[in-house]
Amino acid sequence: MSPARISRRGFLGLLAGTAAAGLTGCGASTTERSGALLTSRLPLPRPFTVPLPVPAIAEPGADGTYELVQRQAKLEIIPGTRTEIWGYDGTFPGPTFDVRRGKPIRVRIRNTLPVPTSTHLHGGVTPAEFDGYPTHLVVPPRLTGFDPGHSPHAAHDQSVWKLAAERFTHEFPLDQQAATLWYHDHRMDFTAPQVYRGLAGMFIIRDDAEDALPLPRGEQEIPLLICDRAFEADGSLRYPSLDPTLLKQPGVKGAHHQGVEGDAILVNGAPWPEKEVAAIRYRLRILNACNARRLDLRLDPPPPSGAAFVQIGSDVGLLGRPQRLDELVVASGERADVVVDFAAYPVGTRVVLRNHLGTGATRDVMRFHVTRRAKDDSAIPARLADVPTPSPAQAVRRRRFDFRLSGPGPHGKKWMINGLPFDPAGAIADPALGTTELWTLTSDFHHPVHVHLGHFQVVGRNGRKPRPSDGGWKDTVDVRPYEVVQILVRFTGYRGRYVMHCHNLEHEDMAMMANIDVV
Repeated sequence: MSPARISRRGFLGLLAGTAAAGLTGCGASTTERSGALLTSRLPLPRPFTVPLPVPAIAEPGADGTYELVQRQAKLEIIPGTRTEIWGYDGTFPGPTFDVRRGKPIRVRIRNTLPVPTSTHLHGGVTPAEFDGYPTHLVVPPRLTGFDPGHSPHAAHDQSVWKLAAERFTHEFPLDQQAATLWYHDHRMDFTAPQVYRGLAGMFIIRDDAEDALPLPRGEQEIPLLICDRAFEADGSLRYPSLDPTLLKQPGVKGAHHQGVEGDAILVNGAPWPEKEVAAIRYRLRILNACNARRLDLRLDPPPPSGAAFVQIGSDVGLLGRPQRLDELVVASGERADVVVDFAAYPVGTRVVLRNHLGTGATRDVMRFHVTRRAKDDSAIPARLADVPTPSPAQAVRRRRFDFRLSGPGPHGKKWMINGLPFDPAGAIADPALGTTELWTLTSDFHHPVHVHLGHFQVVGRNGRKPRPSDGGWKDTVDVRPYEVVQILVRFTGYRGRYVMHCHNLEHEDMAMMANIDVV
């Protein structure tokens, strides 16, 4: 059966036995569950009682190099308590990069944490040595209790490990179109708990073509890094690590191998915040930075007329034309650039951004309060960018990747790709630089699939058209249980070893990753 024409019925028939066992093993009871809930032991605040913070903008040093110091800090996330985080410059989220296409930058990472780290620019077209490969680690000084030879991957050739002492400088060419990217930790086996502790921030690339458009800008442009967390009674972050030191044994306890979902929704590091807005258009750069939680975002109340959102951009750039949506589905790692016109609401209206996949308090994300009228010079043009639409006929090769719970592993089974756990010494694909390939992705659970270096367009779901929110060039795609998703992936920029993995971070840590050698 051709990968391009496989039907949902055919796929279900082909995989029925193992798929049913996979879902039973991971404890999923509905197709919408993407993780297991972790509840806080600390009383959580009422929603909409704290203002929306905006992360600081990263600034280069006197030598032109940006430096981010990864360090521990105590912040007031839940009002009245202090929470220790691991943050870039001791903040959560880290500083936002606001940079320009074609103007390369250097970013020096200095690690003062009690664990090794590896920083990845998610969505970046980056040389392999600066991409944040999971075994390329920055090791803090005087670290004890860490030995890569005792990791679950110790059997592999030690050449897969590249250890930098205390600091490492990334070089980002920025030879790509304007987009909303993000950066985060990518350490082998421990990405999930280290991102959970705060190692993430936004990264915005601008260019002349986007600047020429009359889109909302300045104070009318708001980054929204959305994530979920749970808290211990003393205010510390609650996470079910098998090894709380994050130095030896990877993995999580019990049902949380599905993925960890917290019961507190944070936006830019604040719980259920509120933002005062004028009755004008705002550009929202939305990032789902949750470890596992999917978001189905809607406005409540919806605007009296017109769509709730006008999507103008996807993961790695503007769409060709704006599209009007009443709901926006965003999986872990995905971004959506949207415009909301608050002029549709009377002054005084409070508009809640809700997640219709959440329950209880996790159904709320944040609230906008329309407080005043103001002049608005922005507009949404009918044409945004020149976005070529690739054809399957351009594909020089077709490949199939199955994302599935199979075993054996610490929970009886492991999350794997094509039945194989991550092997740092081998590769699952060898696409040629400058070519396009047609990939068919299949799954047994919710797997947001992220491809490093390769950007792609979604061309089909279960033999039908993509969802509206699949539009544009992407680097992460939401693959739902038993779906057959087809993507046209192009590899431009650099040769070298990159990875593909599930961006449910608990799945990634438990072997659902594979090398791609771009040749």
